[in-house]
Amino acid sequence: MNAVRELKKSLHGVKIVADMKTVDTGALEVEMAAKAGADIVAMLASSDDSTIADAKMAAGKYGVSLMMDLLTVPNPVERSKELEALGVDVICVHVGIDQQMTGRDTISFLKDITKVVKVPVAAAGGIDAKTGAEAIANGASIVIVGGSVVRSADVTSSARKIREAIDRPGSAEHKRMSAEEEIIAILKEVSTPNVSDAMHRKGAMHDIHPINSGVKIVGTAVTVQTLAGDWAKPVEAIDIAGPGNIIVIYNGSTSIAPWGGLATLSCKIKGIEGVVIEGAARDIDEIKALGYPIFSRGSVPNAGEPKGMGEINAEITCGGQTVRPGDYIIGDDSGVVVIPKDRAYEIAKRAQMVAENESRLYEEIKRGKTLSQVANLKRWEKV
Repeated sequence: MNAVRELKKSLHGVKIVADMKTVDTGALEVEMAAKAGADIVAMLASSDDSTIADAKMAAGKYGVSLMMDLLTVPNPVERSKELEALGVDVICVHVGIDQQMTGRDTISFLKDITKVVKVPVAAAGGIDAKTGAEAIANGASIVIVGGSVVRSADVTSSARKIREAIDRPGSAEHKRMSAEEEIIAILKEVSTPNVSDAMHRKGAMHDIHPINSGVKIVGTAVTVQTLAGDWAKPVEAIDIAGPGNIIVIYNGSTSIAPWGGLATLSCKIKGIEGVVIEGAARDIDEIKALGYPIFSRGSVPNAGEPKGMGEINAEITCGGQTVRPGDYIIGDDSGVVVIPKDRAYEIAKRAQMVAENESRLYEEIKRGKTLSQVANLKRWEKV
């Protein structure tokens, strides 16, 4: 409530929202927020109807508006109808951060709810300039923005872009990427450390390094299980893979190579994104001259024989990590990370959030703060 009081003092004539998210003692918390200076008080729509009715009476008594937040409500359309009948002032269509990570979408819910209620509707959850404009174009009266501003390296610029976008809702771009397109687009922007952080230090391959520095790979795995130095199946995988694919090979030995310059040239011409080898590569000078992204445990001059042992698109182990066909692979100068395909959207979105937070911290350090200050390290020290 002290935060509400300070905002009220500093922002004359601006409406202050107290996002209480309460589910009980509605009247008590509405009174508390109103007396602190709030103009709108937000409660969770999952509250009991008696709690909402009591809060509504307190809101009338103290002259504030009551907003109901649909966060995690199982049937938001039906609940919105009920909330309107209870006389609430605003309904907030809100998809939470963890829900966003799994692909749930505020705009999709918004379209359904604005068709069935006349009360003003707010949109929240993952809102940026593009989706803010879409929200207004699809009937929202209010746009609520969080991470797109507070995780930005330039808060003022980000807020201005959103403000300008929602003032021109007719220009909103409605074409959306598929989940697969969005995963690839995000992974091309983030780093392997960002992905590792998003996965809580899971998925990173051990001792797999790039032969060419400054190159990055993102794609889905075509896996190869072979025996030491048997290069038949790795080369045959080139015929199966294509643009958007990364060949991931288990070779079982670092003393004899299943991959060299000719295979690299063939891969590059075919448009395959890159190759990751649990084992060694050879013809390193040729690979470097081609500038093609090969990641391996090391290099060795020795080549094996094309005996044809092994299997393509089987579950394999590479760098200590399980890799299945279709899993997402990201590699850069820091190493290689594998993302299980059934969690790829969630991990990509979480990695994007990690990258945004780091960008903001980077700017704070450039402005003069130390890393320990921006990371607030002392908060975690035991007294």
